[in-house]
Amino acid sequence: MRTTFLTTVLGAAAALFTATLPAAAHHAFGAEFDASRPVLLKGRIVKVEWVNPHTWIHVEITKPDGAKEVWMVEGGSPNSLLRRGATKNSFPMGTEVVVDGYQARDHSELRANARNVTFTDGRKLFLGSTGTGAPPEDQFPADKVKPPTK
Repeated sequence: MRTTFLTTVLGAAAALFTATLPAAAHHAFGAEFDASRPVLLKGRIVKVEWVNPHTWIHVEITKPDGAKEVWMVEGGSPNSLLRRGATKNSFPMGTEVVVDGYQARDHSELRANARNVTFTDGRKLFLGSTGTGAPPEDQFPADKVKPPTK
């Protein structure tokens, strides 16, 4: 009897703990990104992370002085992108893209949240996050773009 009660309590605690892990890893747009700091990044894709809770596209840009830097660009979840018609194969390595989105609040990091990714053939994919703190879907960051800053 005692073993059954202990097993039940430990099992319930483990289930509660694992159920809260994904929620702790997820964040609201406004917690990490600044809706008043739009960025326009032009470069080539060097890495794609198709993982939950958010996808990441790494884009190498060339600064005006010729130096290169790689930005981590957050997109929606893989499931939300699949519903929009995008797959991991939609972002081949070396592909030139233009990302318009919003810079991270911590300006020392080269991170942004993507609204749209535009390919050289004119295709545009909406990758943006929605929810707490995210700008409305009809607001396009490229309309008010400033150069990215650190």
